[in-house]
Amino acid sequence: MSDLVQGEGLVGLTEIEAAARRLAGVAVPTPLIPADALSDAVDAQVRLKCESLQRAGSFKIRGAHNFVSQLSDDQVAPGIITYSSGNHAQAVALAGKLRGVRVVVVMPTTAPKVKRDGTERLGAEIVYEGTTSIERRARAEELAESENLTIVPPFDHRHIIAGQGTVGLEIARDWPDVDLVLAPIGGGGLASGIAAAVKRILPNTRVIGVEPVGAACMRKALDEGHPALLEEIDTIADGLAPVMAGELTFEHARDLMDDVVTVEDDAIKSATEFLVSRHKLIVEYSGAATTAALLSKAVDAEGLRVAVVVSGGNLDSSLLAGLA
Repeated sequence: MSDLVQGEGLVGLTEIEAAARRLAGVAVPTPLIPADALSDAVDAQVRLKCESLQRAGSFKIRGAHNFVSQLSDDQVAPGIITYSSGNHAQAVALAGKLRGVRVVVVMPTTAPKVKRDGTERLGAEIVYEGTTSIERRARAEELAESENLTIVPPFDHRHIIAGQGTVGLEIARDWPDVDLVLAPIGGGGLASGIAAAVKRILPNTRVIGVEPVGAACMRKALDEGHPALLEEIDTIADGLAPVMAGELTFEHARDLMDDVVTVEDDAIKSATEFLVSRHKLIVEYSGAATTAALLSKAVDAEGLRVAVVVSGGNLDSSLLAGLA
């Protein structure tokens, strides 16, 4: 089983740039699209960073491939394993397929059908376990031990953070005048990586993380000064619902992010409807949290140049009928 030691210190720009080289030809450099309707609604200049158009439907392939590509042949020979509610599962399945190795994924029993189906299509073996990140991690660790599989962690590892940081690298290079970057937070790998890249290249640009009110593990960690277990999770944004922030991602949030704000589920659903109807983007609830922060005024962006990270597009088709 792989060692999950996160390493010392924050992820540096050289690590993110190295990840970008590994990802060349694997991850898509996603567009930063001017969002006229959203800009008008919040009186700001907004562009959408559309990771919903990424391979496997979310940003997660960036971190997964950066991690898997650095494993030795001996480490991957028996196979790799991860635990995920869906997007990381699909990304690891794709990374494993590209490497030509066995992939096992532990998913919650409540995983959306679109994410289960996507993971299966990419050739991974699915094991269902519980409903929380703690339950599926424990099961993954048991299987890794018994079958000598290497764990690909979902967020709290510097290779994962560096891979996700290539989103921030692209934003900084494509829009050097950006004033504010909004990134969703689940466990914090994406927002940590974005902050690590943006703050090194554009130190005056603000980076704000966004969480659902019903799964605000990073906000809790910052308020208490350390990662702390949430007693319960209640959100429609399944991709933003771990019960605890990571140790390394917490350090990035504490030291590099300007703030972490929370949004209600009603605001997330309204933002998803807005992106579908006004910007013609298929976006999952987790991917709309950042737009929700703008539309609900959880973040005041008036007069600013704002990059909004739309992290994923794996919306279950059964939900489309209910969106405008």
